Amino acid sequence: MSEKTMEKKSSSWKTMLIVMSAVQGIMMLAFTSASPFLALYIEQLGVHDMNKVDIWSGVIQCSTPLFAALVSPIWGSLSDRTGRKMMVLRSTIAIAFFNVLVGFSQNTWELLGLRAMQGAFSGFSAAAIALVSTAIPEEKLGFALGWTQSAGMVGSLAGPLVGGFLADTVHSYRAVFYLTSLFAVAAFLVTLIFVKEEFPGKQAAGKRKMSLAGQFRAVKELKSVHTMFLVLFITQFSVMSVQPVLPVFMKELMSGTTGLLGTIAGVAFSVTGLADLIASPFLGKRSDQLGYRRVLTICMTGAGLFYLPQALAPNIWVFIASRFGLGLFIGGILPTANALVGRLTPAHQRGQVFGLTSSATFLGSFAGPLLGGFGSAALGIRWMLGITSMLYLLNMLWVRLKVKDPVAVKASAGTVPKQAGRASRTVERFR
Repeated sequence: MSEKTMEKKSSSWKTMLIVMSAVQGIMMLAFTSASPFLALYIEQLGVHDMNKVDIWSGVIQCSTPLFAALVSPIWGSLSDRTGRKMMVLRSTIAIAFFNVLVGFSQNTWELLGLRAMQGAFSGFSAAAIALVSTAIPEEKLGFALGWTQSAGMVGSLAGPLVGGFLADTVHSYRAVFYLTSLFAVAAFLVTLIFVKEEFPGKQAAGKRKMSLAGQFRAVKELKSVHTMFLVLFITQFSVMSVQPVLPVFMKELMSGTTGLLGTIAGVAFSVTGLADLIASPFLGKRSDQLGYRRVLTICMTGAGLFYLPQALAPNIWVFIASRFGLGLFIGGILPTANALVGRLTPAHQRGQVFGLTSSATFLGSFAGPLLGGFGSAALGIRWMLGITSMLYLLNMLWVRLKVKDPVAVKASAGTVPKQAGRASRTVERFR
């Protein structure tokens, strides 16, 4: 390969990374922009009993990840046959379309149905990760997914601020849904114009037309990937299990002083996101160098240990400091886990595999708040924080016992090429 060709290829994947990071940030902004006022929108739709508002808010919030979990494997399989760019385009338009319809909702049942349909037709995460993972050099996957994670975090932090500002400016919750759908349209246009996909599935599809059932059977043979489904589920379940009850716990830590509760609660959530933003690119890059298994071990151990001072926090400031420490470690888990999945999966199967891993993540997002709320009600929030700490440490043990780095997997099959010998020895030294 000539030097000019290598430079062109390097420029191509860097452009892809920049564009898809921007798209990830835009889409997360669109996803999260309604979070500050969703309960108020439900009240506006005719539910005035606050207990019922809380119930409807929980059900509606859970409906999107639940339906996304059920359908993501199908969208992932289709992406292996039609192209990952096509699935990103489809999902961005679907999210824009259903966001507009949400603004036209006349009652909570319509809102629930539309949010569920939005989850069922999105499939954005799996398609975006698969698209990035097939364009980026294998040895840069952790680095690349760390940056896309950071871009998504920027969108997640900005979304509630933008949504709240728009609601206050236009004095209409419905109008915010119309306006934020434009963000998804912008993501569609950016992807359409700037993303150039070299789709490896076209050649594979030309040789053998595999049915959806056949694709699932093929994934079943990827034994090394199966362990990652539980890793991703427990990770997302753990982080989401205490999210709904943290404002109540912060109110308790402030000794009943509620004047600045909203501001301090926002700070407590934001510092975790800020630390995540700082750590994700660094940890993603280190995972490419030190081995994914080792970085996952470090991140899960750190996250588990930083939940303990939260459970024992005597005041709000210890709690906030612990949340920042948590963010430094938790930010490396998802990009490292997804990079590992990508390295363990052939390029032409990554759409379906990432569809399945996204399904595991969405199930964690669905089950975490549901069971975490019951657990907090039964045992108390401090006990729930302690249980979350134990879940992370148990997840770390699962990684140590069951997860292998890609080179180690190949070595066990006796297929390590000669040029991988040095990398293999490096990985083994850190295991």
